[in-house]
Amino acid sequence: MGDMTSTWSPGSWRDVETAQQPEWPDDAHLGSTLETLRALPPLVFAGEARRLKEAMTKVSRGEAFVLQAGDCAESFGDFSADGIRDKLKIILQMAVVLTYASGLPVVKIGRIAGQFAKPRSSASETLDDKVLPSFRGHAVNDAAFDEASRRADPDRLVRAYQQSASTLNLIRAFTKGGFADLNQVHMWNQEFVAESRQGRRYEAMAREIDRALRFMGACGVDLSADSSLHEVDLYTSHEALILGYEEALTRQDSLTGDWYDCSAHMLWIGDRTRQLQGGHVEFLSGVENPIACKIGPSATTADLLALCERLNPRNEPGRLAFITRMGSGSIEEALPPLVRAVRDSEIEVTWICDPMHGNTFSSSGGYKTRRFDDILGEIKGFFAVHQREGTVPGGVHLELTHHAVTECLGGSEEILDTHLSERYQALCDPRLNARQSVDLAFQVGEMLQG
Repeated sequence: MGDMTSTWSPGSWRDVETAQQPEWPDDAHLGSTLETLRALPPLVFAGEARRLKEAMTKVSRGEAFVLQAGDCAESFGDFSADGIRDKLKIILQMAVVLTYASGLPVVKIGRIAGQFAKPRSSASETLDDKVLPSFRGHAVNDAAFDEASRRADPDRLVRAYQQSASTLNLIRAFTKGGFADLNQVHMWNQEFVAESRQGRRYEAMAREIDRALRFMGACGVDLSADSSLHEVDLYTSHEALILGYEEALTRQDSLTGDWYDCSAHMLWIGDRTRQLQGGHVEFLSGVENPIACKIGPSATTADLLALCERLNPRNEPGRLAFITRMGSGSIEEALPPLVRAVRDSEIEVTWICDPMHGNTFSSSGGYKTRRFDDILGEIKGFFAVHQREGTVPGGVHLELTHHAVTECLGGSEEILDTHLSERYQALCDPRLNARQSVDLAFQVGEMLQG
């Protein structure tokens, strides 16, 4: 990895300043927990991460499109086989809509099996004059506002590993065991979506897919022999935030001798933790997984070029993605100089749009929310910029849920400010519900066609 090879190790991040780490009350307890994690099997394998890197290379060239989607933060309390299956249904529905519209393969990456930690803008929270540590995700503490719940507990890291392992086990069973078969395309349409306008549009598309499959079968094509019609790859990703956990799950590949963070196929660095000399950039500079970095409106062209040099010094295709989160009102002004600087430097990067995080505000009732039109507007701006600059809009990064929540305003079912309190269930950030997600997929599909 350039001149970093001789100095990097899975623990070298400990020698530099590292933002957003929990204040663990007992170092000995933390140490023994991390030793436990080091002895556990990897969650994913180096060969799988290499396959994702190959897929991301195609994305960067405009030969595929990324759908990265899932919960804002996974929960220890909301965990079931049905929940994982229903989340997978939404991702499969969205992916088939995007593929049908664009003719491009869709690289499916879940914010799943590891998204248990969240960065916070403040280390503490105040309620009725009481000050407690902020909720940092279930890998660290609990959302309930009392001292015991908000104390950072290292045992939660092991529980996060165990839930991630169980989730991955189910994902592999569903994606390889017949559930993701294209013949099941009607079954993915959940009741909540099926009764809507988007659901009827989806069913019409599913009938067209059925007809196409029957036609190919009638022409003598052996559809049973093509595994791509019966199985899918769903890769996992999360923000690599708690570096002790990530280090403990980093393994040296026996085939290549390279280091891989085996907690997920793809890891990303947040906009709050992308300091060039910080611990998160240091850690991810040395693992061979495909990685991403979130980029907000404060990022400069110098920041991006320096991050490319640190995180992808060999200029390897498929290695580095920038996930832009600018806000719908800022993207067409903020993004072009960044895209141009990277393009003109002939640097290999995949561009992904996160239209969620730059569009959050508080409703009149005090709920954190987002407008569907702002989310859609940021994606439209993202596509427009790349079209003008002659670069590739590589994918979207979305926070969504299979539940019939009322957390984001608008969409074709017209969620209003007064509806937010009805089914607001988010642990941290507001998510698109199933109908809004499928609606968005149709609209992004039209942009890909254009």
